[in-house]
Amino acid sequence: MRAMILAAGLGTRMEGLSQICAKPALPVLGRPVIAWLLGWLARQGVSETAINLHHRPETIERAVEAFGPDGLRIGYSREAAPLGTGGGIAAMSDFLGRDDAALVLPGDMILDCDLAPLVRQHLESRADCTLVLQERSSRNQDFGTIGIDDRGSLRRIAERFDLGAETRCGVFVGLRIVSPSLFREFPDLPPGVAFEDLSDWWAPRVRAGTADIRGVLLDENELLWQPVGTPAEYLAANLAPPRVSFLDPAEQAAPGTRVVGGDENLVIGPGAQISPSARLRRCVVWAGEAVPAHFDGEGGVFAHGNFYPCDANSEMLAGGRE
Repeated sequence: MRAMILAAGLGTRMEGLSQICAKPALPVLGRPVIAWLLGWLARQGVSETAINLHHRPETIERAVEAFGPDGLRIGYSREAAPLGTGGGIAAMSDFLGRDDAALVLPGDMILDCDLAPLVRQHLESRADCTLVLQERSSRNQDFGTIGIDDRGSLRRIAERFDLGAETRCGVFVGLRIVSPSLFREFPDLPPGVAFEDLSDWWAPRVRAGTADIRGVLLDENELLWQPVGTPAEYLAANLAPPRVSFLDPAEQAAPGTRVVGGDENLVIGPGAQISPSARLRRCVVWAGEAVPAHFDGEGGVFAHGNFYPCDANSEMLAGGRE
């Protein structure tokens, strides 16, 4: 099976951290986000993966080189300008539409589920695309939903598209299972214009009756989804990391990464040094950093000599470059 990881976004929601590296290269327990995804894909039987690149591409390439699993062939699609989710997928139509089914997923999350029954259900339904949804819960209530009917057919995309007759809804986790038939028609847009796959490409075809887009709804026991798209999500992924099936719990933290529990609750990257007089709580310290004397910070990330607050409760009483 083949997969494409969407990794060309500018990372604007991640604020300062995305200026240091692209979101898929951000370390969670010392392991880049994209490495978590590649490890899951390899364990699920994916043999070939394409990654589209634009913003800070070298950081993603370094992350893949250092942490990519053995036996998984990885190639890149470089975008001179961001093409959006739709444009990025369309640019890889030859790769994704070769035969049977392929996967498309964002590069700013940690995901874990059993792919085999989802792919089997997709193929049996003969759908052009299947969107993987998670039931609404307190953990994902800040995200919009996608509505489907009893047959699983797409009926609504948040507040942007609504055909009525929906009977169920869930949060779209970004995982798409696509068939070659999806690529028979492309949106009628000027060349080079960035566009979104759901709203600009697939929803018009569903409305016109020329595409069968379906959703499959899973609960939290069937699907682990940890978004890493904002500073708060990134901090949560590190300080309360998900337990995934494809890594032994003792191996989730990358070699050399220290995890300190209790009131401090720290993740300290390999080679990082913290002055004895510094005081950190609920923080991530990136590899090789040196936290200076008397630094006092809470709820953030120490990276490239600076402290980046990551949630509304973050505090920085002293710090920054000396």
